[in-house]
Amino acid sequence: MARLRIHPVRALKDNYVYVLSDEKERKAAVIDPGEVAPVEAALKNLDLRLAQIWNTHHHWDHTGANEALVAAHGPLDVLASAHDFGRVPAQTRKLEGGEHFVWAGAEVEAMMIPGHTLGHVAYHFGDEVFPGDTLFGACCGRLFEGTPEMMVRSLGRLAALPDRTRVWCGHEYTLGCLRFAVTVEPDNEALRARLERVAAAPDEPTVPLSLAEEKATNPFLRATEVEAFARIRKAKDVWRG
Repeated sequence: MARLRIHPVRALKDNYVYVLSDEKERKAAVIDPGEVAPVEAALKNLDLRLAQIWNTHHHWDHTGANEALVAAHGPLDVLASAHDFGRVPAQTRKLEGGEHFVWAGAEVEAMMIPGHTLGHVAYHFGDEVFPGDTLFGACCGRLFEGTPEMMVRSLGRLAALPDRTRVWCGHEYTLGCLRFAVTVEPDNEALRARLERVAAAPDEPTVPLSLAEEKATNPFLRATEVEAFARIRKAKDVWRG
């Protein structure tokens, strides 16, 4: 059995929280805990001691449980980008781009991927990446603070990872995003096949995503020119399909 295991947990309406268990030391790091109860239930069911919180960005649905979890389990290390210090509740550690740390025997890289927010960070180790709200299935996050140029660069950093990489995104938006994506690339046969597959089981989780499949079917990853990306993002912002 691998020492580090990934346990997806659903929270709020459509958020994902990820519990990363250290099977040797029976402790956990939790990524983006937006709600207390699902995290506590997962820790109990998995018989894990909470040791760290990793936040991808400061939005409340990714940080809302930080303070309650620290109060219940603290002291805890709470990791987020240096840019977000003061905006992420209970943050104790300021991560810089390219910084590495070790969890459960794995070397974790903090990848700075601004666009959705200015302080957005992804956590990458081995064949796994946790991009928060920067990359979704067949879509990307809204530009709340960043620019199209920033987001194109950030998505390019994620796309440069090996095709075998598994993507653990922040929300279950895949079906809706696929329905929009086919309006952008109606002749993309791989995209249409993916939509049919996901639509056939709409209640099934789609994480982890395949980065190779995202490269083939996600119009936001495929639009590497800023002008084209901005046009697609603007269309998605007003789409009501």
